[in-house]
Formats: sequence, C-alpha cells, structure tokens
Amino acid sequence: MLLCDTGPLVAAAIRTDPDHAACVALFQSVHARREVIAVPAPVLAETGYLLGSLGGAGVEAKFLRRLTRPGFATVDLIPQDLERMAELVEQYGDFPLGTTDAAVMALAERFGVRQVATLDRRHFTAVRLRHAPYLDLVPSV
Repeated sequence: MLLCDTGPLVAAAIRTDPDHAACVALFQSVHARREVIAVPAPVLAETGYLLGSLGGAGVEAKFLRRLTRPGFATVDLIPQDLERMAELVEQYGDFPLGTTDAAVMALAERFGVRQVATLDRRHFTAVRLRHAPYLDLVPSV
C-alpha cells in the first residue's frame, strides 16, 4: 500500500504542475505493481478543494471518479487516529503541522506503512513517528 498525501494527487491532475510527470509516473508504477494507493479522508477533501480551485469542477469530478476505480482506496479516520493527530499537531505546533499531514502520519503509524507519496519534504522529514525512524518519500523530486 502506498499512502498518499495531497501534493502528488494535485500534481498528477494538473498538467502544468512542475511535478506532474514525476507524479504520473509514480502512480503508473504503483498501478503496474497492483498496489493500492490509499487516500486518507482529509487528503480527499483537500485534494478535491484544490483541484476545483485550480482546474474547475470537471477536474475535481474526474478525480473523484478516478478514486472509484480499482487500485485506489479511501481511508476513514478512527478515534485513535484523531488522538494521534492531536498529539502530532501539538508536538509540532511551531511548524505548524496541520490536520491533513497529521492524518497521513497517524495512518502511516496505524498501518505500519513507511512509503508515503508526498511533495512536502519539510514536514514529512522532520516529524518522528513511532513505527519507523524515517519515511520513504516518493516521488523523489
């Protein structure tokens, strides 16, 4: 499973994004390996908002339909995730970390996932999680 943050999803959908090609290639390789791309609920909301703002309703709708296809899974949060998110937001309050990034990190811990698709190197390299000394961030940009 590849846990996905907002940035790669937006970049893959917006052709003019500087990271478009790298993100499309990443998702194609994940699909070719028949791995699941897990999209946390807060990432779904943030991505939809950004795609609607940047590309319009058609781009946002295309993204939502894409998530219904095999190879994608949306992930809801459970109370333990929310508690861990609150801990992370407090612990890294000087960043600030934010709800969406904290959700991705809490889910990485819950599922024991080390590989995360993100363009946000600042937050995802600084935060120390319980289950791994570091995360494997893709794509390498």
